[in-house]
Amino acid sequence: MKKYVIRTCASTILFCLLILGEGLIAQANRVESISIKDATGRFVEVRLPVKKLVVLTSDALEVIRALKAEDLVVGVNTGIAKNPLFWPKLKNKPRVGSWREPNYELIVELNPDIVIGYARHPGQDMEKKLAPFDITVIRLDFYKIRTLLKEVEILGRILNREQEAKQLSTWYQKKLDFMQERLRDINNRPDVYIESYSNYHTTGPGSGGHEICDLAGGHNIASNFSIPYPEITPEWVLAKNPHVIIKAVSFSNCYAMIDSSPLKGVRNKIIARPSWDNIRAVQEVKVYVMASDIWTGPRAIIGITYMAKWFYPNLFKDLDPKKLHREYLVRFQGVNYQGVYVYPQFK
Repeated sequence: MKKYVIRTCASTILFCLLILGEGLIAQANRVESISIKDATGRFVEVRLPVKKLVVLTSDALEVIRALKAEDLVVGVNTGIAKNPLFWPKLKNKPRVGSWREPNYELIVELNPDIVIGYARHPGQDMEKKLAPFDITVIRLDFYKIRTLLKEVEILGRILNREQEAKQLSTWYQKKLDFMQERLRDINNRPDVYIESYSNYHTTGPGSGGHEICDLAGGHNIASNFSIPYPEITPEWVLAKNPHVIIKAVSFSNCYAMIDSSPLKGVRNKIIARPSWDNIRAVQEVKVYVMASDIWTGPRAIIGITYMAKWFYPNLFKDLDPKKLHREYLVRFQGVNYQGVYVYPQFK
């Protein structure tokens, strides 16, 4: 009887261990996933953990580096190699084409878990071409400041870097709150003509340039347009007679630039446009040039601080855009501050 009881107990214990073991194995083999809403408004199922990323945009790369997830990147766009000082750990990563026209064959060879691109570019054929290879496409912009923090939170969840995402978002929100508090009682905003990278293309609602102008306390004279990047005429700007003109430029490596001559040259050409000497901004020498590095994207807060000082020099006398830029680069990007980003610069 005693032996029977012992054998029965042993059998029961063994059975329980087998069941427990199978449960642990099943749990280990189970793929965890989360559902996120990307910049297009669609819900995407993402399998975790994410181990390999192909990143088509420099905006997303900045956020990834801020979240201390740089090591997950296995492929980048061709433009990253043109700015090796800013991207010391990513400059030699495999290049998979441009942010607008990636090379899908190269992406498939790298076998990433996720490819990150803009909402509008590349086209929807990216999903169709990568889905057969079990590669998930995530579209996050990171250049629209009003959605930036939400997208940082989403990427933090995807990459299991939620604490780092919160640190970046908290820092960013604190800077934005400071600006808005200062501007709270401003009623008469200066009229601002914002020219995008192409001549006589301005920025309307839905563009990053419109957002940062508004957050800096300016009135965008193109705010009534129904499209983000409308083409206008010189005569239209003359008729609007803005108080301030801001021109965005896209140079490949402002981080390595030591001479402001290229930006100064752009400004001089704007001032010299026929009949533009009749515009208030030109007469009062309130024409400014800003590099794309701080125009939109994760560093848009830097562009906002420059604009705020240009619009309200007395109100923001104590604000130092360079100091803010240095803090961001050192703390969140792990690189030293250098380069030329605006003209004219503050003394």
